[in-house]
Amino acid sequence: MKLFFGTALALTVLSAFQSAAVPEPLADFRDLAAAAGLNARTVIGGERTKQFILETTGGGVAIVDYDDDGWPDIFLVNGARRSLSAADAAPVSHLYRNNHDGTFADVTEKAGVAGKGWGQGVCAGDYDNDGHIDLFVTYYGHQVLYRNNGDGTFNDVTRGSGLSLSKPRWNTGCAFLDFNRDGRLDVFVSAYVDYADATRYAPGSRDNCFWKGLGVMCGPHGLAGSSNALYRGNPDGTFTNVSEEAGLLKPRPAYGLTPLVLDYDNDGWPDVYVANDSSPSLLFHNNGNGTFKEVGLQAGVALNADGRAQAGMGVGAGDYNRDGWLDIVKTNFDDDTTSLYRNLGHGTFDDATVAGGLGVNTAYLGWGTGFIDFDLDSWPDIFIVNGHVYPEADRIGGRYGYEQPKILYRNLGNGRFEDVSKRAGPGVAAKKAARGAAFGDLFNSGRQDVVVNNMNDSPTLLHDCAPSAGHSLVVQLIGTRSNRSAIGARVTVQLAGRRLIDEVRSGGSFCSQSDLRIHTGLGVRTRADRIEVAWPSGTADAVAAIDADQLVVIREGSGVVRREPLVRRALAACGQH
Repeated sequence: MKLFFGTALALTVLSAFQSAAVPEPLADFRDLAAAAGLNARTVIGGERTKQFILETTGGGVAIVDYDDDGWPDIFLVNGARRSLSAADAAPVSHLYRNNHDGTFADVTEKAGVAGKGWGQGVCAGDYDNDGHIDLFVTYYGHQVLYRNNGDGTFNDVTRGSGLSLSKPRWNTGCAFLDFNRDGRLDVFVSAYVDYADATRYAPGSRDNCFWKGLGVMCGPHGLAGSSNALYRGNPDGTFTNVSEEAGLLKPRPAYGLTPLVLDYDNDGWPDVYVANDSSPSLLFHNNGNGTFKEVGLQAGVALNADGRAQAGMGVGAGDYNRDGWLDIVKTNFDDDTTSLYRNLGHGTFDDATVAGGLGVNTAYLGWGTGFIDFDLDSWPDIFIVNGHVYPEADRIGGRYGYEQPKILYRNLGNGRFEDVSKRAGPGVAAKKAARGAAFGDLFNSGRQDVVVNNMNDSPTLLHDCAPSAGHSLVVQLIGTRSNRSAIGARVTVQLAGRRLIDEVRSGGSFCSQSDLRIHTGLGVRTRADRIEVAWPSGTADAVAAIDADQLVVIREGSGVVRREPLVRRALAACGQH
């Protein structure tokens, strides 16, 4: 009897210790891509070695409702190889239509978007204000504007749009914006290494072609950089390159990857932050007169707290401390941290990386990122996808690896984040060579999903299969005086004395496009006190007492024009793992 009692007590103590040592899971993100029918492989350069820097980037993804049925669809940018075998077909980008049942159908050929080339990024917006979302895709050497015909198909209208390039360049990220607030969308396009230098030098051939003692592809240090481009939208649906007159060519050429559009100083005019690789990042302040001034250094977002330029890749915006000012998160190379810039107001930022708890990870090379409220507690969290540029990282071993897991930082609500990646499910832990990432509620369930474009692999679709007690709202905006997509509109959700802000945004993450609908977690609250919309046109709308767990569609000047319940459904694929 004493032995039994002692054994039982020991087991009880052991069980309690194990419970304390292993925290409860906070999420259960699983990769449902295969079950959902997302099986097309993205091809980008060599698989076990990269001869040139061109083979290391690319792979944007868009979550966008192209057929206007209320269910977000998925567009994946494909790349190329330097040479294809006789048995290989040239890779094409892929468009997947949402079937409303947890699966997607590949409609690439039917939709007319099977573009070929060394694809890089994608952004979306209704550039001609006809009520249908169009796509802009960047490539090494050229760029393509797909006009949505409204019948499930697109036309390549680049040639007559004014967006054809006079000479080839390495385009990377892009974003639609209405920089002059005339109701017509414009296009901002970043560029990386100079077109010729992208394939100029062999691995190990120069001083800048080594990593950890191994000869690897060269760059970007030692290679010529590029400048950003801005195309103004015209009344006839064409575009005019206004890069020089807008002031974008004043900064010296750099290695631009991803542009992020945000009104960082709350003056009502969209500004643009550009994550640069191995050179100071840029912040273009909108002067409100058709020009921009680069103020990254003065604003505190060009360098890190040590005054060092970083290798920036992806970038996102969100008000993580809920003080009414948009903050910035930027992913960087390994042996470095992700950067968190806290907006101090009045045009300046503080590097809050260490104070915010993001200084704990230096082993990963980050790409796509965004603020998402995964636990619906009304505090924006941070999601990051990772993957090395050098396949040779596997030869170094230790903490280095080519394929890497993702990172999920939970917002603690006190200005700090906690790395909860190991408590977030197998989809977060799975190692991939990830690049672009897009965020959106693919299944209209009130939870945000993540679609990731992986290097030389099929995509990842991360869905949180764990139940949540939190509530949420999804807000869709339709502009009338403003651009139809409402890009640049600011949404403020008032909740129990707090003000939660976000903006309708094109581009961002890493060369990707997230859902244009605004997603807001409400915590335990079952109603938002008020939703305010500040439109790019300068008008405003406000709606009071909005019940939680629904999609709310607001048209400029008309208020709420549609409400639909968000249904918490258990996807069949969640039960198959």
